Amino acid sequence: MFLHVDMDAFYASVEQHDHPELRGKPVIVGAQPTERGVVSAASYEARVFGVHSAMPSSEAGRLCPEGIFVPVNMRRYADLSRQIMAIFERFTPLVEPLSVDEAFLDVTGARALFGEGPEIGARIKQTVRDETGLTASVGVAPNKFLAKLASDLDKPDGLTVVPTSQEAIVAFLAPLSVRCIWGVGKVMSKTLSDAGIHTIAELQQTSEAQLSRVVGPHSARHLQRLAFGQDTREVELSREEKSISREHTFARDCRSKAKVRAVLIDLVEDVGCRLRKAGKHAGHVHLKLRWQGFKTITRQKALAQPSRDERSLREAALALFEQEKMVTAVRLVGFGVSDLSVPQATQLGLFDEPAAAGRDERLSDSVDKIRKALGPGSIRRASKL
Repeated sequence: MFLHVDMDAFYASVEQHDHPELRGKPVIVGAQPTERGVVSAASYEARVFGVHSAMPSSEAGRLCPEGIFVPVNMRRYADLSRQIMAIFERFTPLVEPLSVDEAFLDVTGARALFGEGPEIGARIKQTVRDETGLTASVGVAPNKFLAKLASDLDKPDGLTVVPTSQEAIVAFLAPLSVRCIWGVGKVMSKTLSDAGIHTIAELQQTSEAQLSRVVGPHSARHLQRLAFGQDTREVELSREEKSISREHTFARDCRSKAKVRAVLIDLVEDVGCRLRKAGKHAGHVHLKLRWQGFKTITRQKALAQPSRDERSLREAALALFEQEKMVTAVRLVGFGVSDLSVPQATQLGLFDEPAAAGRDERLSDSVDKIRKALGPGSIRRASKL
């Protein structure tokens, strides 16, 4: 038995909880409408106006003139997330966080202690409310796909239970829109709609061969399985980070290559610090540039050998950057690393000197400690801009 627990409008709800004067009002977490940026979260009062996450803040301001914009307080959200995940772990050790505000729980082995799935879901909801003041919506189902789908059907503060028999599952899914299926977004939804498939019932009645002609064989098999509620995935106890990245959006489009380069170096420092904190090496680095007018390019480079030291990452990032001409002003610059791996220890020969990369890593580790103790701006590498 699986649960999917999803906090309701998490960032916005935290702000309303911490600031009682915001309760019942349209709260929008993110950049101010006069600034360049996007909405990170919107309260249910703001959603009534059509505001949603990832929307440009300027558009949110037009849709909801009475909206109250508050900045993102990630430290606070992360602290609460840890508290909430710890609550989940009181009921089962099988917890798979999907983000700061949602997780899968396998409660099959917990039923002897806490009751059946619906009872466990209700107890978790009440515990979260009692200890954090926040509400969560819970889906209870025989597999992960159905649990996640169910948690979204009765928001906020909902508890939706999916039946367990195959016949009842098919009937439960039939009237729902194909948009409820995990992985069906706007493009796939339109493709299916153009083929006359709007509901899951219509998907259930379409043969795999017919569906293959519409979306291709791989997607057809995927959609057919989910249309009948089939999902064999288990809870993953460790979800390893596959990449680390940071982006910066300029308040005004930047025409100075030196300024963009300086911001890029700051991003490299932050990504490198996070990479070392994770105890990983990176095999590839990535540069992202978004020009005025929203045209976006990405470039990547394989490192000669997996690395995590700041010097190697910075040199690779700047090598990619210098290849690009400033044909127009830059709106956004981003840097990331991927192909992450755990470093393997190697035995030095009797007369071997420690590799330069090893010295650079130790230096980077020391710099990280100084920045942690004295602040991020306390020490900077000399760099020719």
